[in-house]
Amino acid sequence: MTPRYRCTGCGNRTRFDVLSTTRSRAFHHFDLGGGLTVEDEEVLSHVVESVTCRWCGSTTAIETVDERGDGEPAAVEGSLAGPRSGAAAVGA
Repeated sequence: MTPRYRCTGCGNRTRFDVLSTTRSRAFHHFDLGGGLTVEDEEVLSHVVESVTCRWCGSTTAIETVDERGDGEPAAVEGSLAGPRSGAAAVGA
């Protein structure tokens, strides 16, 4: 599931630049004409390195939110402020 973000500085909940690194394993199937089809892709790890608000440019006021069934966001992981030394890894 892709996380949702909110900027506590300006209130933005829709526009963010997300820098991430993904490591995956995939089967590449080339046809005789050279066309590529990627099949059976498995994400081995996914790390979000930084999140920047597109409205105000803040990197220190971003928090991850979880959309509840009533449509209201509920804060989950706290602030993503500062350098992303504690970047969250997904997968193994």
